[in-house]
Amino acid sequence: MISIVITSFREPGTIGKAIESFIRQKIKEKYELIVSAPDKATLDIAKKYTKKNKIIKIFKDPGKGKSYAINLLLPKLKGRIIILSDGDVYVSENSVNDILEIFKDKKMGCTTGRPVSLNPKSSMFGYWSHLLCDAGAHPARLRRAKKRQFLECSGYLWAFRKGIINKFPTDVAEDTIVPILFWLKGCKIGYANKALVYVKYPTNLSEFINQKVRTAKSHETLNKYALRIPRMKSFWNEIKEGWTALFYPKSLKEACWTFLLFLVRLYIWLVAFYEIKLKRQAYKDAWKRVESTK
Repeated sequence: MISIVITSFREPGTIGKAIESFIRQKIKEKYELIVSAPDKATLDIAKKYTKKNKIIKIFKDPGKGKSYAINLLLPKLKGRIIILSDGDVYVSENSVNDILEIFKDKKMGCTTGRPVSLNPKSSMFGYWSHLLCDAGAHPARLRRAKKRQFLECSGYLWAFRKGIINKFPTDVAEDTIVPILFWLKGCKIGYANKALVYVKYPTNLSEFINQKVRTAKSHETLNKYALRIPRMKSFWNEIKEGWTALFYPKSLKEACWTFLLFLVRLYIWLVAFYEIKLKRQAYKDAWKRVESTK
């Protein structure tokens, strides 16, 4: 049996599509699907699905953040493999089976799916999302998986084997610290690159910066826990590997957008370091709604 968990926060407009993208699949194993959310609006939509499908359950979390909710759920889950996704995304047709295929390797502890941007590439923010997904995260994960190196997961769609990690810190991104904990126990981290998860990314500068600053701060917190781990997301890694983005643009307009993204990414890291080092504002687990992605 496997457990599928969809964590959500104030997403009544998208949670239905997220649920349906799982239950419409021809999953090879028995499974349970849990929708976790703190708000009534989202849970009310999820309840409609429980009437038609007994494998779907709801869990009202206390609203203290995604990592907090997952930690509460872990002891309650019945599956040997736990697959996690979000309430504002949806997954590809065979994504669960693609993930389960990775876990045929008994040493596999954790794996991630592949985010695909839903934003139109014709706009600057849409182009940025495609560049970061297709020219940034995807080839980096492919390269690391091929070399059997450590890689970080995407919180939009990822999975791990139950019974190895029973709890994890909440002051760092869950999709990073959990793979690290598995890696330190000698497990493999995989990349199910055929398991796609479709994501809408921010469409304005303020939300783009806020989201990325929060992500950068969460990764800098790793220094407290995992100094022995080769970091995948860091300021210096962006400098060393970011040059590959120069080959992504197909027009002069896209080349200009790429240059602007470099400047914005530099600003994001400067803000993150300023808030962490000078203002002492470390990353905290909390629900943050990005309005333009809903």
